Amino acid sequence: MVEIKSLEKSFGKLKVLRGIDLSIRKGSLTAILGPNASGKTTIIKSILGLVIPDKGEIFVDGNSVLGNWTYRNSIGYMPQIARFPDNLTIREVINMLKDIRGSNGSADALLEMFELQAALKQSLRNLSGGTRQKVNAVLALMFDAPLLIMDEPTSGLDPVSLIKLKEYIVKEREKGKTILLTTHIMGLVEELADEIVFLLEGKIYFKGSVQQLLNSYHEERVERAIAKMMEQSLKSNV
Repeated sequence: MVEIKSLEKSFGKLKVLRGIDLSIRKGSLTAILGPNASGKTTIIKSILGLVIPDKGEIFVDGNSVLGNWTYRNSIGYMPQIARFPDNLTIREVINMLKDIRGSNGSADALLEMFELQAALKQSLRNLSGGTRQKVNAVLALMFDAPLLIMDEPTSGLDPVSLIKLKEYIVKEREKGKTILLTTHIMGLVEELADEIVFLLEGKIYFKGSVQQLLNSYHEERVERAIAKMMEQSLKSNV
């Protein structure tokens, strides 16, 4: 579904991505993990065409993303922080996004799932952070895109909404959708991920299944395995 070859990106003197090669299988859920400034968001924004790489190629469904914008119609994107025009209501921002994408989409079931029907006429400026994140999820999922990219999707969600979102993600993967997410919640990774990609300083330090990660570091929890991985990395760089 997504193929990344020899991807490099620098911002000024800061080299953020250092020759990333990554294949994301169709119908899988891949978790991209790593400490802050490891390159996770830059990879996501490169796939979306929001960042232009210095070198390398990205293919979505076999088509290069360079000089092409139509592939974005096959992507549902949930950014880490939802930023919308504060003067709009929930209903208005949903309609605005439908107009921009030229697609009707279907938000009703999602609005019901997150219990947002009663808030449709509220201005976004009056919503709590958690409610804005629910709106963020609705906008990302409403077009039934075959590729979902979710950057810290659980940020700010209450426990009930978190469970509902996890269940929805599982159902979407069972339908054959490809899902790429970043998160700092290792329990979410253990529950959902088919594959883990761990980044350090712009390079892929580990790529494999949850069980492969646990076996490699002789641990029973992902967070402990990653902690051990980072300790070994620091020692090797001394």
